[in-house]
Amino acid sequence: MELAIFGSANTVEGLKTQVAAARDHGFGSFWTPQVFDLDALTALAVVAVEVPEIRLGTAVVPTYPRHPMMLAQQALTVNQVAGGRLDLGIGLSHKPVVEGMWGISFDGPVGHMSDYLTVLMALLHEGSISHSGNHLTSRGGIGVTADPPPVLVAALGPQMLRLVGRVADGTSTWMTGPMTIRDHVYPTINDAAESAGRPQPQVITAVPVCITEDAAAAKKMATEYFGFYGELPSYRAMLDREGLENSWDIALIGSFEEVAEGLQGYVDAGATQVVATVFGPGDDQQNTISSLSDLL
Repeated sequence: MELAIFGSANTVEGLKTQVAAARDHGFGSFWTPQVFDLDALTALAVVAVEVPEIRLGTAVVPTYPRHPMMLAQQALTVNQVAGGRLDLGIGLSHKPVVEGMWGISFDGPVGHMSDYLTVLMALLHEGSISHSGNHLTSRGGIGVTADPPPVLVAALGPQMLRLVGRVADGTSTWMTGPMTIRDHVYPTINDAAESAGRPQPQVITAVPVCITEDAAAAKKMATEYFGFYGELPSYRAMLDREGLENSWDIALIGSFEEVAEGLQGYVDAGATQVVATVFGPGDDQQNTISSLSDLL
């Protein structure tokens, strides 16, 4: 089982501590979000210098506020610093954020991502682009000496999964259960990649995890932490596919054996890497990370 850890912090020192702990427990990858605290790529550049021997990923950098030429420059720079250990996760974000907070139109998200990936992948792999799309224009080149990082797109709907299968390196999912991975995500993205003559895509799937003896307390915390995700249309669609009414029911909560069985279910469904978003009351978070290392 390829198992990674997801974490976040509001200081670079705090993030470095989390990444170092994950590395010391034997995890091969650590993922962090781009939300409203640290700038993920800037923080990971610092962490990469001080914490070697673990891959570092973004899950995910929103595309709308960053032109793909700017993101390509930044990602290549970070990957140069990291010695090729960066996994670049990107995504649309959500309409309430894009329109409500940033004042940017969310119209045509699939077309936006198509233009974005056309520019980003060309700049990462070839260093130049001349593209005038319906959503984005980019003409020019960049000169950063670094290997291109894998590009993982937060793709959930069928159109987005087919797009990503054709042009990117894989998908990064959230609020998506094993049945939906097996019956929807995995076949859709792999069929598209095969038709385009591309390698098998990565299917990175993040899931809330708590190994605990107090399941009731952990479930209460899950409702507080993860309840709002069910109100976002893209996640609501995935929860409906899984037959889950409540978003917090996606969390794996219980004994080591119960959680391990749940994680294995994602692997059996086609996930190439499972990312544990560890939560829980008291010492349960640290105990969970320590216990999960036994699965490596």
